[in-house]
Amino acid sequence: MSDEDDWFTRAVREVEDEEEQEQDQEQEQEDDDADSRPAESNEAAGGPDERGAGGFGDGFEDFATAFENAPTPGGGLEGDEEFGVDEGFAEGFDDDGGFGSGFDDEEFDSDIDRVNVGIEGLDEMILGGVPERSLIAAVGGAGTGKTTFGLQFVTHGLERGERCVYITLEETRSRIVDTADEKGWELSSYAADGDLAVVDIDPVEMANSLESISADLSALVEEFGASRLVLDSVSLLEMMYDEPSRRRSEVFEFSRALKSAGVTTMVTSEASAESAYTSRYGIIEYLADAVFVLQYVRPSDFQETRLALEIQKIRDANHSRETKPYEITGDGISVYRQANIF
Repeated sequence: MSDEDDWFTRAVREVEDEEEQEQDQEQEQEDDDADSRPAESNEAAGGPDERGAGGFGDGFEDFATAFENAPTPGGGLEGDEEFGVDEGFAEGFDDDGGFGSGFDDEEFDSDIDRVNVGIEGLDEMILGGVPERSLIAAVGGAGTGKTTFGLQFVTHGLERGERCVYITLEETRSRIVDTADEKGWELSSYAADGDLAVVDIDPVEMANSLESISADLSALVEEFGASRLVLDSVSLLEMMYDEPSRRRSEVFEFSRALKSAGVTTMVTSEASAESAYTSRYGIIEYLADAVFVLQYVRPSDFQETRLALEIQKIRDANHSRETKPYEITGDGISVYRQANIF
């Protein structure tokens, strides 16, 4: 593939250059502090390994370079990262326990390999886990924790020795990494070790290059060895197409490319203004294998607005069909599966 068409290569080169400059500055400081010590070899001193300064590996240099030359997305986090929830959140719900008649308490009988999402309480609501290589959609309004959801999904894989890719259309790479590091998830370390690629791209740039992205995605993901991928958010990509028919076809082709890439993919999506159970454009929930709905609930007998999660569907898996309360804290999302919200 040419440099002209290589969307991954264009995006990550600046990340590697920036990290290399930071490392050079740190090394100069270390050299100043160690004038009295004998010089060490690069290998003995723990210098850059075969993956290079960016930590992506020689074979994956073009992935890591992919998005950084695109226009930098602006704005702050959408409110997902604002944690002001009272510690006594769960006390407002009846602790009756159980899943009710909508839950078959047996794992789905199949030989399909499965993965956990990595969210406390939610994984227990999915018996056996989500089938590998599924396309998962997290649909919700502003402030319901969609970005946090995606970060936890990636972190869970990294903690189990997987390689992951996080693509953001809303934030800068540094903003995403810093947000995760503040929660103790240390994405910067995983990126430095070459196990994580965090790339940002302007949605206009991605829409203009979507055909080439879809064509290259499978080979590049395979080369990197990624098993999980997050796109935050698909709604911004959908917004780039004025014609509904083209929007549907482009998102369909991209979804097919994600499934063909052999990774378990999570995309976040804004909910429509009319219904929490429908994405902004009503497309991704039909293409996804699993859909998680994140929403605010305002029942008349509660003075405080609550957050609630529901599993709308998971193909080839048994799961709870009840709406369960959840909380966003400094440690991420926790679902209270033994509590009832209504």
